[in-house]
Amino acid sequence: MPDDEATDSTRGRRPRRRTVLIATALVLSVAAGTGVAAQSGLLSFADGCTGSAVRIDLAASPDIAPAVRAVADDARRNNVTSDGRCVDVRVDARENYEIADGLATGTSAPDYEVWLPDSDVWVERALDAGDGVALTPAGNAATTPVTLAAVPSVGKRLGWPEKTYTWAELTATAAGKDALRLGAADPARSATGLLAFSSVVGSTREEDPDSDTRIAATAEALAERVSESDGQVVRSLVRGASGNARGNEAVFLTEQAAFVHNSADDGGSDLQLFYPTDAAPVLNYPLNLVNEPDLTTEESRAAMRFISLLSEDGPQRTMAEHGFRTGHSVVPGGLVRTAGGRAPQPFALTNAQPPASDMVDETLGMWTVTVQDARLTVVVDTSNSMAGPVPERGGESRMDVTKTSMLQTLARFTPADEVGLWGFAAGLDGAKDFRKLSETAPLGERAKDGATHRESLSDAVSALAPVATGSAAATGMYDTTLAAFKEAQSSYVSGKCNAVIILTGGPDTDTTARTSLMTELRKLADPRRPVPLIAIAVGPEANREEMDEVARITGGAGYEVSDPAEIQAVMIEAIMSVGGTKR
Repeated sequence: MPDDEATDSTRGRRPRRRTVLIATALVLSVAAGTGVAAQSGLLSFADGCTGSAVRIDLAASPDIAPAVRAVADDARRNNVTSDGRCVDVRVDARENYEIADGLATGTSAPDYEVWLPDSDVWVERALDAGDGVALTPAGNAATTPVTLAAVPSVGKRLGWPEKTYTWAELTATAAGKDALRLGAADPARSATGLLAFSSVVGSTREEDPDSDTRIAATAEALAERVSESDGQVVRSLVRGASGNARGNEAVFLTEQAAFVHNSADDGGSDLQLFYPTDAAPVLNYPLNLVNEPDLTTEESRAAMRFISLLSEDGPQRTMAEHGFRTGHSVVPGGLVRTAGGRAPQPFALTNAQPPASDMVDETLGMWTVTVQDARLTVVVDTSNSMAGPVPERGGESRMDVTKTSMLQTLARFTPADEVGLWGFAAGLDGAKDFRKLSETAPLGERAKDGATHRESLSDAVSALAPVATGSAAATGMYDTTLAAFKEAQSSYVSGKCNAVIILTGGPDTDTTARTSLMTELRKLADPRRPVPLIAIAVGPEANREEMDEVARITGGAGYEVSDPAEIQAVMIEAIMSVGGTKR
């Protein structure tokens, strides 16, 4: 069932920061086609090799690694050369999220020169985290759309292939009396899971702008059937007519993964694909040179030789044989049919592309907040800066409005969420600038007197008051931030969204303490135990830019509210945004 429309293999989002642009004739020729470079001998083929081969290590997404490895093997057999030397590309299948996290933190030098993840999602994650490794975009290897795959019995129940659905309509079948057992790979570790869930969020909001409750319910239902990886999500499906009643009946899956599953002769049932009518996102397999300025000329040219080879007819056929869409103008009918697609499912997807980056970020945060309990240490400025009145609030002080907003926010957390409270001001507790007012503990936990932690924490928030200690220019915020971060990190709880929230109403001009804090945070920040700082400046006196610079070292960010009444919305937004912090 051939597709009569072209797919765009170069669609997707461009990395936002620290992307190195190669201003050389080599890359310009690759962008325009390899003809000029080949004619010049820069990217030459030869009848044989001279000297030793140029070794290039390529880290690839596990799904595309077999196809790229086949191309690399053919290149070695056929003596593909760059400047007369054979190109020896070794392909290693590596999990995308692990590579992205390693590049973002720069904790170790990459042992590969080319990275081929399945989506720009990972490139942006690698580029968004401070002083990581530089990446140079070098085109795309293939594409594949994200779909919903169902076992035959469920496909029949849903009216496959005649009946079509939006993303919202498909996932609505996972709720209710006869709920579909719908699974997904963890959106924190899978671009397929993340882009599918982003599409669900966008589609559901399109139908109903006030649909966050419905979205949260969908996330909770998915969380009960989430798999750690794309490979595991396929294995979570029921097998046969009398399959495991606990297995998934449908999963978010790429067309390519369904193609591989349906091509296997392992006794499993062929999957049937639903291509949502409001456009499926695509995985776009971006190629990137890693630390390109540090590569030798031979390595850089050999890597680009292999990258240009991937766009040629033979390698493109290899990609198609492995179930990927290529830059060709027609999608082979056999690919769609084998994967489980049938008309009138809208499998052309000519205009499909990943959701906007802000939607992806929000969705990841929403997923994390919904499916993971929070563990938050809230640190509140109790210096005189919080005593000032808030305009148009009837004489209420910043502290008064801040406390009201905090209590409203506290009511939104579940009994399993852990929240603690600190206060700070210069010299607040003798030699210390901070005082722990309430331990970080589950809100539903009960004390010996029968009171819940939520109740005692609410009392502690209500008792907050500005104190006249220290100087207005040195609030003790930086020393307090370091102490709170160290404690939160030492008591880190895996599987929860751990974070420290700093609320301050004034500046801290102790530049020595600030420099020391930033130095220590760079040493302490650990992607395996992420504790992002969320710094909220209450009013214009606090310096949001300086706070943001400090917070970003940990994967957090700085925010500013002109009215403390906005704190509730900002805290929820901030927690959602760090919900996708690398883990």
